[in-house]
Amino acid sequence: MDRKEIMSKLRSDSKTYDFVIIGGGATGIGIALEASARGYSVALLEKSDFTKSTSSKATKLVHGGVRYLAQGDIGLVREAVVERGLMLKNAPHITKSQSFIIPTHGLYDEILYTVGLTFYDLLAGGLSLGRSKRISKKETLKRISLINPDKISAGVVYYDGQFDDSRMAINTLQTAVGLGARVVNYCSVDGLLKDANGKITGVKVHDEMDGASFEIKGKQIVNATGVFADDVLQMDSPGAEKTIAPSQGVHLMLDKSFLPGDDAITIPKTDDGRVLFLVPWHNRVIVGTTDTPLKTESLEPVALEEEIGFILATAGRYLTKAPKRSDVLSVFAGLRPLAAPKKEGSKTKEISRSHKIYTSDSGLLTIVGGKWTTFRRMGQDLVDKAEKNHEWKHIPTKTRHLKIHGYKENVNHDDPLYFYGSDEEKVMQLSKENGWNESLSTSMGVIQAQVVWAVRYEMALNVEDFLARRVRCQLLNAKESVEMAPKVAEIMAKELGKDEAWQAKQVSDYEKVTSNYIL
Repeated sequence: MDRKEIMSKLRSDSKTYDFVIIGGGATGIGIALEASARGYSVALLEKSDFTKSTSSKATKLVHGGVRYLAQGDIGLVREAVVERGLMLKNAPHITKSQSFIIPTHGLYDEILYTVGLTFYDLLAGGLSLGRSKRISKKETLKRISLINPDKISAGVVYYDGQFDDSRMAINTLQTAVGLGARVVNYCSVDGLLKDANGKITGVKVHDEMDGASFEIKGKQIVNATGVFADDVLQMDSPGAEKTIAPSQGVHLMLDKSFLPGDDAITIPKTDDGRVLFLVPWHNRVIVGTTDTPLKTESLEPVALEEEIGFILATAGRYLTKAPKRSDVLSVFAGLRPLAAPKKEGSKTKEISRSHKIYTSDSGLLTIVGGKWTTFRRMGQDLVDKAEKNHEWKHIPTKTRHLKIHGYKENVNHDDPLYFYGSDEEKVMQLSKENGWNESLSTSMGVIQAQVVWAVRYEMALNVEDFLARRVRCQLLNAKESVEMAPKVAEIMAKELGKDEAWQAKQVSDYEKVTSNYIL
């Protein structure tokens, strides 16, 4: 993943790519993997950093969607639990099985959740992560020691997956690049090229790093821009109908002391109708999520006061140690690119999370909806659709059992570098040079070598790329990550050949963006 080399090829090459993908979030990355695995030539363009928007702000769950079962969407749940199992098999270094406990309120709840979750397990077939079962009140209190005993009658245990979203993105991109894909960040599409019949033949591209503009030709242009999908549709056909109904999800990061055990908690019924999760992650606890319909899209959405209050109040009702604002290490907001409903006034929790693919008159393929769990399947469906539209010979999917870059079984989650998988040894070798084994954060286990690694092999171009997405410091402890920024900028400047003015601006920009993550 050498940006300079890939950019040079994209600019000088007069070739026509089979797929030009606009968008470097979960959806675009899944398509790049699928298309390159089938042997197609692929160019992927992301206007900011990979997963800068929604795809790095997920609840970190690889899940079938328990509540979609309650809504009767069995097909969606079946697809998701199968994909969940495949993701855990293909990327064991950045995914794991996670036990969840639903605190129950009386016999009706106990029967309802035990039966419902047993059905949930059965849908996964051989890819099930474990059997659901009822546990007594005594065992529930033993396993989640800070749950309020007055609020529960017993508990139901079930299993879902957990992962690191932006690490999954980087490793999947590395896999796609290994298969021949050309992927690049900070490269925006500001126009579409069309032939005399109005069919799209390529894209006009702007390199955000040096300001240069050029064109890339493609047989199939794909709009995989998530909440910004309508912007590309307007480029294609001014006045096009809206396809996206964005919904904001907010999460709070707390210290591990709020959930000391290994189990996560699922609270299935909250005041706004959403499920609330308390999930252990990177030795912290994520609490979320909200569901707030929004009118406008934003690259850096900001949590609303009522969302923060709602999460704190709901968690406080269930825990004996109620979290306060001062306990929040970071607050982050992401926008879900839900497919717009056909009828006005639909609640966002009722809008389907299944993905939808639209073919425009120009031949543009737009994919909306979906979630990280099904990103591989979204790629498969999109490439199938392109083959059908172009009457290309169908090539069966090659990604169901494709190992993701970094693949390593039985990682030690107590090792702060575990998420590098098979690359960890190389990171450690790098740490032996130039004093790069020095710590940047003892609480988060980050060393200087990781900055160098991110610049050289993971296309990190600025301080935010590193602290927010190559490692997760911005989400794990926003204030501490700001303190790390000057040293990170200094190391990056040496690697990238930048001066002190660049360093100062980087630190200032990072402080500004991260102020939204601090309460």
